[in-house]
Amino acid sequence: MGVNGLLLAIDAGNSKTDVAVLDRGGAVLGAARGGGFQPPVVGVAAAVDGLAATVGRAVADAGVPAAASFDHVAACLANADLPVEEAALEEALRARGWSRSVRVHNDTFAVLRAAVDEPRGVAVVCGAGINCVGMTPDGRTARFPAVGRISGDWGGGGALAEEALWWAARAEDGRGGPTELARALPAHFGLDTMYALIEALHLGRIPQTRRHELTPVLFRVAAGGDPVALSLVHRQAEEIVALSAVALGRLGLLAEETPVVLGGGVLAARHPRLEARIVDLLAERAPKAVVRFVTAPPVLGAGLLALDAAGAGGPEAAGRLRARYGG
Repeated sequence: MGVNGLLLAIDAGNSKTDVAVLDRGGAVLGAARGGGFQPPVVGVAAAVDGLAATVGRAVADAGVPAAASFDHVAACLANADLPVEEAALEEALRARGWSRSVRVHNDTFAVLRAAVDEPRGVAVVCGAGINCVGMTPDGRTARFPAVGRISGDWGGGGALAEEALWWAARAEDGRGGPTELARALPAHFGLDTMYALIEALHLGRIPQTRRHELTPVLFRVAAGGDPVALSLVHRQAEEIVALSAVALGRLGLLAEETPVVLGGGVLAARHPRLEARIVDLLAERAPKAVVRFVTAPPVLGAGLLALDAAGAGGPEAAGRLRARYGG
């Protein structure tokens, strides 16, 4: 155990990292924000180096010694999708000497814990991709590999944009039925036809990184009642509900009132058609599920997981931490 009674909470997503230094009473003593955490792109060592720099700034902000030993480190990390990846990252973090007690979680667990009063429930994060996790107070978890199509995944902003392009291209050239997407997608980039958009994407005149801009266009067209666009929105709802129901079933929670937490950019936008379809389908497959949309930052969840693991502070500490982050 660290001599200072401190806890370290880390939420590291693909685009940004938040770190908080806590005491065992749930007070945030220091915090810092850094860049994204992408071991598959830069390697584990470089990714952890970047993480360490952000931790260093949080420690400095807390005004504690740079060599302080923490009672526990709860690190909720993007790209920690498989147990073998979690183990490798735990080893890399433990080698930093921050604490002998280190637990790496997939970052979806931070979203879930931020939205529930106890470590109990299921979360689906639908952002650029899609993932789902569940947990119970006795330590059981439910999760999926969530590494893309090879692990059976479908959905998120990236997949929705690709599907919208596919249907729009076929509508324009006659291989598919008509859809307003064939006009709306190129129009978003100031182009007149899908052919022009296909050419611009293929030749790199429109960067691949801008494809995500087409997801809101898809939802806007669906809101107007376009059958093709609406079918994609409904398919996304079906995938979210399938993940939720399977996770609830694995944890034996289908017969109990249980939070189903929805987060990520696609879900946070609160598209009425998507939301209504999710609620309707959950009522059929998991009628006891209680839908919640997460609004608090995920670092709150990492902090609560740190308090849980350290057996620290009880409800008062959790309440103090929630008050800090608005959860």
